[in-house]
Amino acid sequence: MKITRIRDLSVPIKSSIRNAFIDFSQMTASIVGIESDVIRAGAPLIGYGFNSNGRYSQSGLLRERFIPRLLEADPDALLADEGANFDPAKAWDIMMANEKPGGHGERSVAVGVLDMALWDLVAKIEGLPLYQLLGQRYRGGAVDEAVFVYAAGGYYYPGKGLSALQDEIRSYLDMGYANVKIKIGGDSLDDDRRRIEAALDVVGAGQALAVDANGRFDLKTALQYAEALEPYELFWYEEAGDPLDYLLNAALASATSLPLATGENLFSAIDATNLIRYGGMRPERDFLQFDPALSYGLVEYLRTLDMLRAYGWSHRRCIPHGGHQFALHIAAGLGLFGNESYPRVFQPFGGFGDDIPVIDGRIQPPQAPGIGFELKADLMREFEKLYG
Repeated sequence: MKITRIRDLSVPIKSSIRNAFIDFSQMTASIVGIESDVIRAGAPLIGYGFNSNGRYSQSGLLRERFIPRLLEADPDALLADEGANFDPAKAWDIMMANEKPGGHGERSVAVGVLDMALWDLVAKIEGLPLYQLLGQRYRGGAVDEAVFVYAAGGYYYPGKGLSALQDEIRSYLDMGYANVKIKIGGDSLDDDRRRIEAALDVVGAGQALAVDANGRFDLKTALQYAEALEPYELFWYEEAGDPLDYLLNAALASATSLPLATGENLFSAIDATNLIRYGGMRPERDFLQFDPALSYGLVEYLRTLDMLRAYGWSHRRCIPHGGHQFALHIAAGLGLFGNESYPRVFQPFGGFGDDIPVIDGRIQPPQAPGIGFELKADLMREFEKLYG
C-alpha cells in the first residue's frame, strides 16, 4: 500500500464581505488530492483536503516541503503497524521532520490540508464515514448521530443595511438553524448595537445570537463592548482581542458574565495550552474554537483534546471554526459541542452534503465513506480540477 500521487491547486474563495479586521476580496484556498494504489470500483482511492477560510493558499509550503516529504518517505513508514491502512500520525511525523518548534504560522495550515486528505483516505479504505471511524478509535464506538450547528454570517457588505441583515438571518432560520452569529467591531459601538438589536428582532432570544469581533479590540474597547452586550444575554462574545493576548482575554473574562469564545487563530497544541493556562477561560461557561484544518490537522487536535482533559475541560466546550464537513465529523466522532456552518459564504467549501438538511439546529454527518465530499457537487467540481 502506498501513496502514488499528491496534487495541489490554489483556488479562489473571494467575496465582497468583510469582518472587523479583513476583507475577503483576494482570499484563496489550497486543495489537495492524495492518490493511493488502493483500487475500489475500478479506480484508485483518493483522499481530499482543503484549508479553512481566513488563511490563504499554501502552494509554496506544500510543494517545497510537505508534499515531497510524504512522497519521498519509505512507503512502509506511512502505514499503521498492522500494515492495512495509512497512519496519519506517522505521516504527520514525516511531514514535520526537520521543523523547529514554534513558528506555528502558515505551515500549520499546509500540514492541516494534507492531514484532512489523509483522514479522508484512511476512512475510505476502512469503508466508514470518518466520524464512525473516530468513534471506534477514540470513544469506544460511541458517536453523535446529530450535531449542533450554528449559521455564521452577518458580515459587513457594501450597502447592506439592517433590513438586509434581517433578511439574511431569516434565511438561516428557514434553513433549519436555530442559532446565528454576526460580526461586530467593523462599525461604531452604537452601529453595532443597532445591528444586534435588529438581529434579535428576528431570532428572538439572546441565547440564539452570538457576536464576533475577529480580534479587533484593545482591552478598553473590549470592556466597553462587554458592558454594552451584557443586557442582551448573548450566546457568546467571540475573539474580542488579539488571539495571542491572553492577558486581555483573562481581564475580559474576569469582568463579564458573558460566555466568551476564542481559539480559531491558535495553530498548535502548545498555543491552546497557553490559552487555558493564562487566558482566563472558564470551563463551565466559555467555548473553544480551535480549527483542525488550520492547526496541523486532526493529529494535533487530538493532542489538544488530551490537554483539555488534563486541565478539567469537557470536549463539549469545543466548537471548531471552519464550517466544513471535516470539523463536522470530528464533532460527531469525538463528542464535541457542535460545529460552525457557513450557509451562504466561502462556497463551495462551507456547508455540508447537498441533501443533508439542518433540522432544529442539528445536522447528521454524511454517511458516505470518508469525509463525504462526494456528496457536495460544487466542491467536487473543484477537486476534479486536480486531475485535469
